[in-house]
Amino acid sequence: MQIWSDYTDEDPANRELISRFWDGFSADVSEVQIDDPSDQDEAMSLIGLVPWILVRCSDWTMVPLENLVAASRGTSTRIAAAIDEEVELNGAAFALGGGVDAILVKSHLIDDAVSIIGGKWDKEENREAEAVIEEARILSIEGAGVGERVCVDLTRRINDGHGMAIGSISGKLCLIHGETIRSDYVPTRPFRVNAGAIHSYALMADGKTKYLSELSSGDEVAILSSSGNLNKATVGRLKVETRPLLLIRFEVAGSEGQVVVQQAETVRMISRNEGVISVTDAKEGDEIFVLTDSVARHVGFALNAEVEEK
Repeated sequence: MQIWSDYTDEDPANRELISRFWDGFSADVSEVQIDDPSDQDEAMSLIGLVPWILVRCSDWTMVPLENLVAASRGTSTRIAAAIDEEVELNGAAFALGGGVDAILVKSHLIDDAVSIIGGKWDKEENREAEAVIEEARILSIEGAGVGERVCVDLTRRINDGHGMAIGSISGKLCLIHGETIRSDYVPTRPFRVNAGAIHSYALMADGKTKYLSELSSGDEVAILSSSGNLNKATVGRLKVETRPLLLIRFEVAGSEGQVVVQQAETVRMISRNEGVISVTDAKEGDEIFVLTDSVARHVGFALNAEVEEK
């Protein structure tokens, strides 16, 4: 993280801690005043196009800043926040756990900024954790009452062995197979994934996540297989209906994940050798495939921060 100071301020004694003296203009910085949601949209539109965005908020609120920090991670754009009051320093320095990339302060706040972030240090955290498909072991299966489940109907058919990445924990998404397999009682729906309870995360084609409740026609979701093959499909419609649910807990790489799905034989998890396990036949000790990564998420964006989900 960098400390910037207003150029108009008197020369500070601790100038060696300052990365940049800000005089109101620089070719690599776009300054945005955020007074309403449209201003946030303007700032968002600059991400990936400019090296730095300097954010000023007339009515200080953390949500726009958090949204910008999340959206900028993994891009070439860094976020700076102009801070006028000492009480605002912690919020900016630790927004979403990782904080902004720079804080612009008056000279009388430099010592406070140093005490919070420990002096000048450049935070170049464009690292993206690699998402990998791993085998997980089912720990338990139990009833989860009655709730809303979402069937995702796609605008094309998907193949055997493929499905969506779904789960209650964004870094541990279970591979839920498409309804491509014939049942004694139900015909195939090769365009459909009976994905899970409405609160669940779904992996999108762009690597972000959305809650199933947020999906809409036209969205592009990721379609995966246990071998790691990944492509995309467009959502044609969503079917949300009240059904009995199951809570499936699993362990992968020493930590636990979970998924809540409809209690139905046509809901299947992907297993070894492109096989499947129906959730109504699954039992403790069975092995299934899940997509894992180590990043936290904020409104679907991946970021480096500490978030605990249970």
